[in-house]
Amino acid sequence: MPTPSMEDHIEQIYLLIQSKGYARVSDIAEALSVLPSSVTKMVQKLDKDGYLVYEKYRGLTLTSKGEKLGERLVRRHELLEQFLRLIGVDEGRIYEDVEGIEHHLSWNSIDRIADLVQLLEEDQTILKKLETLKEQ
Repeated sequence: MPTPSMEDHIEQIYLLIQSKGYARVSDIAEALSVLPSSVTKMVQKLDKDGYLVYEKYRGLTLTSKGEKLGERLVRRHELLEQFLRLIGVDEGRIYEDVEGIEHHLSWNSIDRIADLVQLLEEDQTILKKLETLKEQ
């Protein structure tokens, strides 16, 4: 089971590959605001654990295991952002709040939040009631 730091690295690698077609240690370090040497150590661990294939000076690629997890982690992040937005959290707080909670929820809790998001989007009357409560 990956640690929160491992998840952050996998998520960022997945996002970089999706947007640029590749992920370099320097890009990952910049995105996560950590030293490249820290990223190199983590990438080596992720390679050892089967999430990616890393060749020094040649770059890295996600394995199918890493890609599946990366996709799931990105979806979790997006879902939590969507949920907080729906319930009226100030836009300026959403990213920071998601970063603070995403690693501390079980996948079962994430699934229940997904169900709740679906309900909220289907029944706008609930959202209107939430908005009214926020204004009071």
